[in-house]
Amino acid sequence: MSDRVYIFDTTLRDGEQVPGCQLTTKEKIEVALELQALGVDILEAGFPISSPGDFNSVVEISKAVTEPVICGLARAKKEDIECTAEALKFAKRKRIHTGIGSSDMHIKYKFNSTREKILEQAIWAVKYAKSFVEDVEFYAEDAGRADLDFLVKLTEAVIGAGATVVNIPDTTGYCLPHTFGNRIKYVFEHVKNVHQATISVHCHNDLGLASANSIEGLVNGARQVEVTMNGIGERAGNTSLEEVVMIMKTHQDLKLHTNINTKLIYPTSLLVSEMMRMPVQPNKAIVGKNAFAHSSGIHQDGFLKHAENYEIINPQEVGIPSSSIVLTARSGRHALKHRLEILGYSFEKAELDDMYKKFIALADEKKLITDEDLQELVAEQYPVKAEANRK
Repeated sequence: MSDRVYIFDTTLRDGEQVPGCQLTTKEKIEVALELQALGVDILEAGFPISSPGDFNSVVEISKAVTEPVICGLARAKKEDIECTAEALKFAKRKRIHTGIGSSDMHIKYKFNSTREKILEQAIWAVKYAKSFVEDVEFYAEDAGRADLDFLVKLTEAVIGAGATVVNIPDTTGYCLPHTFGNRIKYVFEHVKNVHQATISVHCHNDLGLASANSIEGLVNGARQVEVTMNGIGERAGNTSLEEVVMIMKTHQDLKLHTNINTKLIYPTSLLVSEMMRMPVQPNKAIVGKNAFAHSSGIHQDGFLKHAENYEIINPQEVGIPSSSIVLTARSGRHALKHRLEILGYSFEKAELDDMYKKFIALADEKKLITDEDLQELVAEQYPVKAEANRK
């Protein structure tokens, strides 16, 4: 089995479903072009039948983007599939992503149907989509809670009908990593024609396990992972592109790789955050403003001695210029000395001890100490050094 993992980005479909994050067509094209530069393999451009605006966005993205496969979402309905096929007519490489619920919960309470009827509709939908495009992805919605033997039967049937990709989603973020991994393993062990299609994972973050579940799915054979930038998406969000990509890059022992240009991760994160008016939480892995910031004295000392003491990723690998030492009341002498030297000041040990006492007193009053605060402190305590530095 190949160790190449295909990145299916759904920032502009699942990610855009977040309340208040809707984009204009022009904004979607700008984000799509950035995702193309980032190196995503498949770009889910929207859900064409949902609105005239979404239909138009898929059309215009299809015209503007040339490298990734352009994908449109369609329920297992005739009008959805036809609308999506029409929206994709200008795409250089096109994919229809159709599907239906696979769990008994969805079959009974969402579709008021039976397993037999769901199976029949799934086969029909794939065959009908296949009459418009060669590349058809089938999603087995709520597969994380589906009966495993029915999931196997459904997967085998849609591959037989012509699906090139089968998406096994943890739609509600219900699964634990080992159970989701075992679910993918079971599919590979029991679906007779499984190697005729790519198995994909699409995990939600309701329990904070989306990235962990996705990695377990990949370890157990899936070779496409469905993600969004900054992990945005329905409810608690989707699998985060930056997290799964950097997990694979950091853990070389997984023997999994992508075509993502990781140095464009942070700029892309900023663009999506700005365009969708959705701030990234400061402690967000990889792209949060605190991801490469150090404020504890113990951590600062260890980091300044050797960065890998406290950083497993070089920030420049993801497009962040450098780590930062944040001066607070928890900072130590080493961090203060480091910052003062950057500002051009040199102190003997006794002078530094004196400065550190004054620094801590000031830091207890303020949450953060800025360069301007330090310059004022030096000017008050050592005016000669301050004057010499100005010259």
